[in-house]
Amino acid sequence: MPRMMQKLRQAGCRDDAVGLVLPTGYSFNLDGASIYLSIGTLFIAQAVGVDLTLGQQVTVVLVLMLTSKGMAGVPGSAFLALSATASALGVIPAGAVALLLGVDRIMDAMRVATNLLGNCVAVFVVSRWEGALDLSRARKVLSGEIAFVPEPEERTEQAVPVEQVEPGVPGALVKAEAQGAPEAAERTG
Repeated sequence: MPRMMQKLRQAGCRDDAVGLVLPTGYSFNLDGASIYLSIGTLFIAQAVGVDLTLGQQVTVVLVLMLTSKGMAGVPGSAFLALSATASALGVIPAGAVALLLGVDRIMDAMRVATNLLGNCVAVFVVSRWEGALDLSRARKVLSGEIAFVPEPEERTEQAVPVEQVEPGVPGALVKAEAQGAPEAAERTG
């Protein structure tokens, strides 16, 4: 995500829009997961010969849209959500979800790409809506006229020297002993 934020900033989106919309999108804008769950359910229904009415299809899509919001950041959670939702709704046999198990790893990569693209589009839309998008720069970056240059990494912590610690002795006791605390000497001695 930090690299994507750098790319969006260099593409002309304002920093506050990038900093708000992109992280929020990773939690709530899971288009790829929603699409996968809906199409997966319809595929399984057709594969096992279950005819879903239009009302059932709409219900499944709406429930799965809500279900997809609860699985942000958990790898492989879409398959588990599909299994749980299929058995809860009762429109398809829960065991039939295993038909998707073989392709779930490949589909996971596609879900991630779809989610990422959707979140990037959301950043551009919000930036444009707020009047915070440098449109000429965005066009140049997206056409390849301006190359991406990674920003230098910021160091927020100073390097702390690693002290030699005796095996089996907690570092706190060694530090206390070095500072002359008598209780530390009693514990280690």
